[in-house]
Amino acid sequence: MGHMSPIRRSCPIASGSMHRFYISPEDWNPEALVLTDSEAHHARDVLRMKHGEKIVVFNGCGREITAEIIDPGGSEIRLRKLHEAETPPLRCRIVLGQAVPKGKNMDLIVHKAVEIGAADIAPIISDRTVVQVDPESAGQKQAKWQQIAIEAAKQCGQNWLPRVHAPRKLAEFFDAAVPNAGFDLRLIGSLQPDAQHLKKILADYSSEHQHRPQSVLMLVGPEGDFTPAELALARGHGCRPITLGPIILRVETAAIYCLSVLSYELLT
Repeated sequence: MGHMSPIRRSCPIASGSMHRFYISPEDWNPEALVLTDSEAHHARDVLRMKHGEKIVVFNGCGREITAEIIDPGGSEIRLRKLHEAETPPLRCRIVLGQAVPKGKNMDLIVHKAVEIGAADIAPIISDRTVVQVDPESAGQKQAKWQQIAIEAAKQCGQNWLPRVHAPRKLAEFFDAAVPNAGFDLRLIGSLQPDAQHLKKILADYSSEHQHRPQSVLMLVGPEGDFTPAELALARGHGCRPITLGPIILRVETAAIYCLSVLSYELLT
């Protein structure tokens, strides 16, 4: 999945002071735009928007429409298209495989990952993950984190919405066809002494292939790092251990650091 241009990704208010709303791709119809459910509630009951006011809607797949409210009443809010635009994909698809941290840190990581330019977010249930996730709560957490991603995209002008996958163990993640297909480069944050600096790995890749990677998997461990068995599993699937420097970072800091470096090196 691609993303926005570097300027837009820096998250200004992308379309002046107009509010942004999300319409899913399956409900996207430029000739009959409608806000429903929570988006309609937010526009009508929270923002008190009126007939004739202008808003921006996006579908998470690069399309954006400036629209006018023509019927704010009822359960749906009908809109009239004024201008449609397409946001080009970014140069590199970055997938964050994040071991679920304790507390609300995953909420923060998801939000920041959208702002920085991740294409997919794959929550990982590590052997050292403090939060226990059963099948029922996994679906609830996935839905919650996807909604956080939507809100982040609305706030920062991001027209490509990352998909948040269901939490799964590392072995299940590698067995899954999606989002684990076709990475040019696979990386895992590591405290091991043989871990290399990301700058060197990227330079070596560009030197060998004469171009920058177009898809990257970035695995970030939980508090206490991945277990030796998980690190061995990741290495067996082609993940190269990278060091994040001499200072041990908090989980959320490590995720933001890795995504920021990859964004700077590969998306601009």
